[in-house]
Amino acid sequence: MFRLDADKPVSFCDGLNRRDFFHVGSLSYLGLSLADWSLLKAAGAANSDKKNCIFLFLVGGPSQLDTWDMKPDAPSEIRGPYRPIPTNVDGIQISEIFPRMAKHADKYSLVRSLHHNATAVHDTGHQMMQTGRLFQGGLEHPNIGCVMGKLRGARGALPPHVLLPRPIGKTGGNMPHGQDAGYLGRAHDPFVLNADPSQDDFQVRDMLPPDYISAMRLDRRRNLRQIVDGVVGKFEKSDDARLLDSNFHQAYTLLSSREAREAFDISKEPEDLRKRYGENKFGQSCLLARRMVERGVRFVTVNMFETVFNEITWDIHGSAPFSPISCYTDLVGPMFDNAFSSLLEDLQDRGLLDDTIVVAMGEFGRTPKINPAGGRDHWPGCWTNVFAGGGIQGGRVVGESDEIGALPKDRPVTPGEVAATVYHLLGVDLETELEGPQGRPIPVVDYNVHPIQELI
Repeated sequence: MFRLDADKPVSFCDGLNRRDFFHVGSLSYLGLSLADWSLLKAAGAANSDKKNCIFLFLVGGPSQLDTWDMKPDAPSEIRGPYRPIPTNVDGIQISEIFPRMAKHADKYSLVRSLHHNATAVHDTGHQMMQTGRLFQGGLEHPNIGCVMGKLRGARGALPPHVLLPRPIGKTGGNMPHGQDAGYLGRAHDPFVLNADPSQDDFQVRDMLPPDYISAMRLDRRRNLRQIVDGVVGKFEKSDDARLLDSNFHQAYTLLSSREAREAFDISKEPEDLRKRYGENKFGQSCLLARRMVERGVRFVTVNMFETVFNEITWDIHGSAPFSPISCYTDLVGPMFDNAFSSLLEDLQDRGLLDDTIVVAMGEFGRTPKINPAGGRDHWPGCWTNVFAGGGIQGGRVVGESDEIGALPKDRPVTPGEVAATVYHLLGVDLETELEGPQGRPIPVVDYNVHPIQELI
């Protein structure tokens, strides 16, 4: 995935550094030649599909028993400290940590029987929930948003897939997190903001007005290929050179686009609306996600957190460096409740909810029994996710867990079915094949995997 920063500065002989190079050269979100771009624009004009997706990734793995699948009649070591509250849909209850969300149950549906059989580590869950598949045999599958960028391209000056606010970092494993383009290649990685929109000094540095950038710097960027060619020699024949050659014009257009700059200017939002979303990184990222889809971005990924270490998250093992279960009521629950509820309200008020799928999920659930530290550990055996908008029927519950929330009792749902549902709602034929390594055809989801029909 391409980023707006670089960890290690590397200078070329003219003083142009690696960061300057990748700011333009790797803003390669399209991965298309100019001819391909023209064809995509023509095809897009004839395509009436307006569907978007905002994918809220609840990094850390929310506990099903303390959020959306309460077991009030279970023993105390199972049911935990929170109590269920009624929603505006008869028969559906959720945790007391989500009072605003309870007022919008008619707009969303819950899948309470999600499960997988892979290793109970964060990285594995990240991959499966965002690609529909597991990283195996060195084959890294692409994120759903990256596939949409590959198949549909951009609608305008903004990229087709934007990731906010930052990518997932270390979560205990050493595997891909499923947030980039995998075997599709770096050209189809998401545009990564790498900034906190809740900060007073928030700005996307690569989209500052042209008059902020000196003429000398612009000239250096225009002559970038000659500079690099003279320094590196065989650069012209490399994959990076071809990537730069085919995307430099589009990247430069993005860099200097007023439309793109204004899309990221969250300061234009009313102060009371910003407060309703929550004056924190996740809340403001959700507001920014709405601005993105409103201006043509097809797919926005919002990471609620970037790590599970030494930070309050959904990862409630109960002892440091992880979080206590009390954080669900003190911080994490209200943070999600305000952002998610405001996002649904905002999209509906602007007439965008019918065309925008909103998915909220973690990478797994938590152990039914509370551990000796007073928390819950990793549990991919059963958990809940939330679907809203974009063709989803609200006010429904799909699947049922057993009496302690440990395993699906009815209608088990897999990560592949989640991906298939999102693709289907976005108008993608599930038999569409992508070109994998060595030209191998790979369908967007595994063969014989179908959408969750009860939601549609």
